[in-house]
Amino acid sequence: MEKHVTVKSEREEYRLFRSRAIVAAIVVFTALALVFVRLVYLQIKHHQHYTMLSKENYQKKIPIPPARGLIYDRHGVLLADNHIEYVLEAKQDEVEDMKGSLNRIMQLLPVTPQDIIKFKQKLRVNSRFQSVVLKKNLTEKEIAIFSANRSRFSGFKVSVRVQRNYPLGSVASHLLGYVGRIDKKNLQALDEQGLTQEYSGTTHIGKTGIEKYYESRLHGKAGYEVIEVDAHGKPQLKLAEKTPIAGEDLFLSIDLELQIKAEELLSEHNGAVVAIDPRNGDILAMASMPAFDPNLFVNGISYANYNALRDNPDRPLYNRALQGSYPPGSTIKPMAALSGLSAGVVTANSSIYGKGFFQIPGNRHKFRCWKKEGHGHISLNRAIYQSCDVYFYDLAFRMGIKRYAKAMNRFGFGEKTGIDLPHERSALMPTAEWKRKRYDKFWYPGDTVNTGIGQGFFTATPLQLAYATAILANHGRKIKPHVLRATRISRNLPEKLVTPEKLPSIGVTKLRYWDDVIRGMVNVVHGAHGTARKAGKDAKYRFAGKTGTAQVFGIAQNKTYDATKLKKKLHDHSLFVAFAPVKNPRIALAVIAENAGGGSKVAAPLARQLLDTYLLTEAQKEEENNKENPDSKKLSPSLININKLNNQKTPKKKTGN
Repeated sequence: MEKHVTVKSEREEYRLFRSRAIVAAIVVFTALALVFVRLVYLQIKHHQHYTMLSKENYQKKIPIPPARGLIYDRHGVLLADNHIEYVLEAKQDEVEDMKGSLNRIMQLLPVTPQDIIKFKQKLRVNSRFQSVVLKKNLTEKEIAIFSANRSRFSGFKVSVRVQRNYPLGSVASHLLGYVGRIDKKNLQALDEQGLTQEYSGTTHIGKTGIEKYYESRLHGKAGYEVIEVDAHGKPQLKLAEKTPIAGEDLFLSIDLELQIKAEELLSEHNGAVVAIDPRNGDILAMASMPAFDPNLFVNGISYANYNALRDNPDRPLYNRALQGSYPPGSTIKPMAALSGLSAGVVTANSSIYGKGFFQIPGNRHKFRCWKKEGHGHISLNRAIYQSCDVYFYDLAFRMGIKRYAKAMNRFGFGEKTGIDLPHERSALMPTAEWKRKRYDKFWYPGDTVNTGIGQGFFTATPLQLAYATAILANHGRKIKPHVLRATRISRNLPEKLVTPEKLPSIGVTKLRYWDDVIRGMVNVVHGAHGTARKAGKDAKYRFAGKTGTAQVFGIAQNKTYDATKLKKKLHDHSLFVAFAPVKNPRIALAVIAENAGGGSKVAAPLARQLLDTYLLTEAQKEEENNKENPDSKKLSPSLININKLNNQKTPKKKTGN
């Protein structure tokens, strides 16, 4: 059988080789082209981006939080500072045997299992190179014990940390507020404001009061340091540093001596005091009782302490001065009288006959006066100093709720004052429109009558009452109340005073109207028949005031109020407003003592003591200053013994803890 042999020609082999070579060349060229394009992408187009990523592999940026600004009263007495504490902390990457170290530390120091759990939780969320605190507030003895055994605990060390401190405890706690640990809600707010970077390394933030309102001033600006790390991430060299800028120091308008006195006098009552300098809107005192210790919140309040505050029926966390809405009672009668005069509804000499009750024409219901037998023929002056309800029932009825409410709005009722504190409430100046929207009911003439003596739906905050009294003292001139008096960006620089914000006057220009009303208020405390004549007895200055009694619940037509048969919580509130001196007033205030009875019993005497504290101390210091500096024409403010106040024990008073 014949075999066939296939012989490839040289030409065919060459064609095959050439085609394969071309394919290989194309593949190699394509690969080189891709590499070249990638190099262009990395080295030219995105050079800066990838250089940054490369640097981050061997550079670390560590934030340095700023020191929080301090808070002082108007005379430089420290109210909030930064307290040094000693802590035991560790860096995870430096600890050789974490489990064994923790067990040995528990045998050496009073570290609880709960402390260990929290420590491990922090380790999981923090960088291996960040220090994490195991135990705070080390005592000198504990520091000595650890130092003697330092060699047994690699990666652990005692460090100094700064935490917020309120040296006077519960004094002015509602006004100052407190700082607390930054939580998820705070982080979200910071992110929305674009401030996340500024708070890198910061653990605390203002939660309430001045600490919250002026957080942006108090916090300062964060710094950082850039360090070089090795392949294992351990620091090798500091490359750069930006020094943090400390927060501003704040000087408040508060007079600490007056503040302490207000809290001391309120210690037996739930209530509030607000004092304002009518000349510039400075808040001189703002007390709300009972109070609380803000230091409890700085590093996280315990469940036991928080539950005690939350469940306390006296509500120590509630700022009565800003948020308490009370029937203002007769304290608004001077404002109502001025409104009636300016509206032409009454004159200083016109009178009505007070027979102990008021009746709306065509209605048998009797709106009773506090004086059962009535005041007889009574004009504006006596209606104020004897607090005749019938006169003001009649005035409000004749004005009508629309005019009456509008006039009272000008004194700040039913509106927020705009004070530089968070969570202020507007309380309520009721109108027919409001009642229709709120209750879907008509406004009745009887509603107007009750509103005329500060009862019914009408409510006000202690701040609003003090503000309205300051407007009276100023003859209608309005200055927004404020707590911040001055700031300081450096201890080496002087304070920068805050300019008070002037507001439009209420528009009553006839001086005699103001004189008529203020004369009645002066007779409240200095007149022979004034409702607070005991409070004005032997005063070394003349002041103007008005008592008020706010009913907590309604009394039936045929019933008589008898406090002895009622629970304490159902007793009337005691109110008093005043300003002094009558000429050139320097202080206006409002006092409310809950369930303490008539205004002349508790609130008025309390207010007199506060006026004495402020005015007589001020006069005494001015006299001393003039003796020491006879050439000085400028009167010094109500200076106080700063060292004494910084070192004294705070007064015993009701607190929520």
